[in-house]
Amino acid sequence: MKAEQVVRALTTPLASPAYARTVARFTDREYLNIVYRTDPDALRAVVPEPLEIDEPLVRFEVMKMNEVTSFGPYTEAGQVIPVRLGAERGEYLHAMYLDNFGATVAGREIAAYPKVAGTPKLFTDSGALVGTLDYGTLRVATATMGYKHHALDLDAAREQITTPTYMLKIVPGYDGTPRVCELVRTRITDVVVKQAWTGPARLQLFQHALAPLADLPVLEVVSASHILTDLTLSGVRPVHDYLTEARS
Repeated sequence: MKAEQVVRALTTPLASPAYARTVARFTDREYLNIVYRTDPDALRAVVPEPLEIDEPLVRFEVMKMNEVTSFGPYTEAGQVIPVRLGAERGEYLHAMYLDNFGATVAGREIAAYPKVAGTPKLFTDSGALVGTLDYGTLRVATATMGYKHHALDLDAAREQITTPTYMLKIVPGYDGTPRVCELVRTRITDVVVKQAWTGPARLQLFQHALAPLADLPVLEVVSASHILTDLTLSGVRPVHDYLTEARS
C-alpha cells in the first residue's frame, strides 16, 4: 500500500475500518428527554471553562436510533448540561453510553462525542415510556414518562434538538500528555420533527463507580419530552484551544 493510500485511510485498523466513510442519516430517531434540577456545586465540578452555567439543570436523554445509514439500529443514553459560551446558550455533552461499537468509535474519532459502551433501552410498559441504562449487568438509570399524554409544539421540540452542542476533543500524545485538547461546537440543522409529546416523568439514578451519572443527583424533575425525528448530524469546529491557552 502506497503512502498516499495510508493518508487517505479513515481509521485504524487500516485493513478493516471500524466505520464506513459515509454521512449517516438517522430515520425515526426517538428521544426521551427528562430535564432535572441538580446540585450546583456538583455541576460546576464537571463543566469545563470557558463554558458557564446559569441554572443547575441536567438533561437525561435516551435515544433509540431505529434506522441509521451504515450503523443500523442502536440505542444511546447520557447526560447533557445546559451551558453558555459568551452570549450563546447551548448544551455540553457530559456522558454518552451506547450499544454499537462502530457508532461509538466514529463519534469519538470524527467528532468528540464522549461515547462509551453501555446497554440503554427505550420501550413502553403499562402506559409509560421507559428508558433504562445498564452498565455491565447493573442498572444505573431508569426514566419513566406518561406515553403521549399531551402534544408538544413541534417548533419547541425542534428547538430542543437543534440547540448548539459543545464537547471536549482530547487526543493523547505518545508521551501521555494531550496532543489535542479543544472545546468543539456542533449544531444539528438538517432535522424533521415528526411527532412530539410531553407528560409526567420521573428519573432514578443509581451509584456506580465507572458510570457516575448519580454524581449529578436528581433534586427535581423540571420537564420531559418524547420526540420522533429524522436528522443528519453536522460537523464540528473548534472554539477554544486549551493547549494554546496553557502555553500563553
